[in-house]
Amino acid sequence: MARKALVLRSKKEPKFSTRTNNRCLLCGRPKGYLRRFSLCRICFRELAWRGEIPGVKKASW
Repeated sequence: MARKALVLRSKKEPKFSTRTNNRCLLCGRPKGYLRRFSLCRICFRELAWRGEIPGVKKASW
């Protein structure tokens, strides 16, 4: 779980646009972030497995 202070700080508008931090919308994790879905890999995998992300399904071949 991400530190609450860092999550709150990343939600604030930064002084300069290059200082933005990408964090997961659900858990606040800064690493393993997927821009297309605004989620970390762990939350993405959970939601995809449950079928809660439209257009995403588990690959099998």
